[in-house]
Amino acid sequence: MAELDAATVRAWLPPRLEDGHKGTFGHLFVLAGSRGFTGAAKLTCMAAYRSGVGLVTLGVPHPLADAVAAGLLETMSLPLPATETETFSEAAVPPAMAFAASKEAVVLGPGLSRHPETTRFVHACVERCPVPLLVDADGLNALSEAVHVLEAKSAPCVVTPHPGEMARLAGVTTRAVQEDREGAAAHFAKRYDCVVVLKGRRSVIAAPDGALYVNPTGNSGLGTGGTGDVLSGVIGGLLAQRVAPFEAACLGVYVHGLAGDIAAARRTARGMIASDVIQAIPDAWRAVEDERLESRD
Repeated sequence: MAELDAATVRAWLPPRLEDGHKGTFGHLFVLAGSRGFTGAAKLTCMAAYRSGVGLVTLGVPHPLADAVAAGLLETMSLPLPATETETFSEAAVPPAMAFAASKEAVVLGPGLSRHPETTRFVHACVERCPVPLLVDADGLNALSEAVHVLEAKSAPCVVTPHPGEMARLAGVTTRAVQEDREGAAAHFAKRYDCVVVLKGRRSVIAAPDGALYVNPTGNSGLGTGGTGDVLSGVIGGLLAQRVAPFEAACLGVYVHGLAGDIAAARRTARGMIASDVIQAIPDAWRAVEDERLESRD
């Protein structure tokens, strides 16, 4: 086990070509949101843009598309078939996966709801997604009902559970996860051939080949609604910039935590919210890129 530091993550930064354009820096497709949970979709997309990605499109249940689009200036939207409760329906799978095929990465899960049809939508997307995929939040809740779906996935996958979600995925108690966080993440990563980000204090990032890092950045201010959606956006944006899944997860977790530290210095850990973390991400990138951080070994 090793601890992440600025020098390590700096080596994984995606290139920023001087003559690059929005097509150069990748296109992320986010599948998120349902009635009452559109904020999760918005936070994910806003954070993704702060990762340096060139383009972001939000796939959203059709009845919510206009309202969500009004609150997102930079993000494009793709209305998709919905259930009667305004969540993704199974009929959304074919158009969503057809759209994903020409993109660089997909984020699936924030604010989806636990509607049974939406759960089946998640399972089908995991099996059929043709590009690197990050699954979070309600996407993980759906997988916990049929975790074997991960064995049928078509592309590299990153999962980002908190301890309770990790426990449901692994079929153990949350206490068992917390008593051996590194072991829980490493075992699941190897068993299901995916990258695992086990969130919490000193988040653990595990790869299928046994590589594992613990993250030193972050603080208790990140324990507020929406910060997980921010993390999904950052890692998803890095995947879309063609950073390999394990490196994207490590880099995203480190910078997300560092942005949280910067936000806490400005707002206090008690007073900060998820959007404060998004606003601090550019300063976190500057700190890493300018080699101003001391190693936290």
